[in-house]
Amino acid sequence: MSKFQRDLTEGSVMKQLLRFSLPFLLSNLLQALYNLADMLIVGNYCGPVGTSAVGIGGQVTILLINLISGLAVGGTVMIAQFIGSKKQEEVARTIGTMFSLYAIAGVVMTVVMLLSNHAILVLMGTPQESFADAYAYLTICMSGTIFIFGYNAVAAVLRGMGDSRHPLIFVAIAAVVNVVLDFVMVGGMGMGPAGAAWATIIAQAVSFLLSVVFLRRSDFIFDFKLKSFRIHKRLAVQLLKIGLPSSLQGTLVCFSFMALTRMGNDIGGLVGSNALSIAGKVNSIGILPSMAMQASVSSMVGQNMGAGKPERAKKTMFCAIGIAFAVSALLFAGVNLFPQQIVGLFLGSPEGSALDPVIFRRCIVEGAEYLQYISMDYIVASVVFCINGLAIGVGQTTFSLLNSFVSSLLLRVPLAWLLGVQLGYGLPGIGVAAPLAEVGSLIVGIIYLSTGRWKKHRLAVLGGGNPPPREAN
Repeated sequence: MSKFQRDLTEGSVMKQLLRFSLPFLLSNLLQALYNLADMLIVGNYCGPVGTSAVGIGGQVTILLINLISGLAVGGTVMIAQFIGSKKQEEVARTIGTMFSLYAIAGVVMTVVMLLSNHAILVLMGTPQESFADAYAYLTICMSGTIFIFGYNAVAAVLRGMGDSRHPLIFVAIAAVVNVVLDFVMVGGMGMGPAGAAWATIIAQAVSFLLSVVFLRRSDFIFDFKLKSFRIHKRLAVQLLKIGLPSSLQGTLVCFSFMALTRMGNDIGGLVGSNALSIAGKVNSIGILPSMAMQASVSSMVGQNMGAGKPERAKKTMFCAIGIAFAVSALLFAGVNLFPQQIVGLFLGSPEGSALDPVIFRRCIVEGAEYLQYISMDYIVASVVFCINGLAIGVGQTTFSLLNSFVSSLLLRVPLAWLLGVQLGYGLPGIGVAAPLAEVGSLIVGIIYLSTGRWKKHRLAVLGGGNPPPREAN
């Protein structure tokens, strides 16, 4: 067995889950924090206009990251199932196919995003005051798309193998480089949002390139030689079959929140833009426990279903729900105890802002109120994400797509429009729409679990055959 592989089919479920999920949670936390650093540093040096620019540009970047991460799910699930069923040669072929597809997709998406940046910002209703800075930030970030693809591909492969420690190291490197360059380029050189964007893509490039160098020198199962980048048709079809629904799921979620941003921009202008931008960054921290557990559950369930242990897979999901709920409740409490203080961190001081003091104060008060309403989403998401993790682990990513469609398009956007725009509740109405939509998603998830369909799914490792025989835990 490769030193990067870990057997997640034996031993205490809780211990395995904590051991695997903690590095994943920390790596997600570091990734969120260095994205947060962009807005914090820009906000303190450039004020609310800079905060708005980075917040709106960052939402588009997150859309791309969700698209990439969703595609990577196919690789994680297949690798986990192949390892669970002891098929090492298929692991190597899957990695080669996945990296090849990612290289092609990275180039294509770079071109597409660079050509559509301006139109996207217009569609989002970007305030005129921050449009130029948002465009510069987004254009620079999109130029580094290939590095975003590369890092996510490497991380997805390692997590499918049961290794969440090395992705943490690579993200830690990116976080340190990003924050240092933020202070140099935004603070020292006065480059504003553009400096934050340069800091981000340089950090991602350094992290990705160092990860490749390290893996090549560590006798990794894939050698990164040009001849090894081959697309195996059968595996490519399976990767896309599992990954595309998950990718569409992440895209739907992002589109729904971009629609909320447009409503907030229309209702509150710069005040609304700041409220949603700051809440978006804080929420990226608030849902981390749920995201970490979803990814951990999908990897552990993949290996256990590959080994024919569905009951152990189900136990993994319930343990994850308990952990995610407890941590999310603490974060929810923190946000609701100190909402104005949290919002104020992103806006600098009133004296250093070019805005009218009354508008500056509105940014803090209305941003805090919006943050309190939307933070209720953390609690419900802790259960929904773990259920989705089970579905992803068995390869039923179509279910998680359906669930996101219900919550994002059928509930979140219509509810935000009804409560925030039509009934006139403004930003609070938009904020409460997210947790209400998540409740709908939870109901769909409970129905899915009660049917037991996940136990009967045809696994990728069998090429569409019947599930392997069940074994005792």
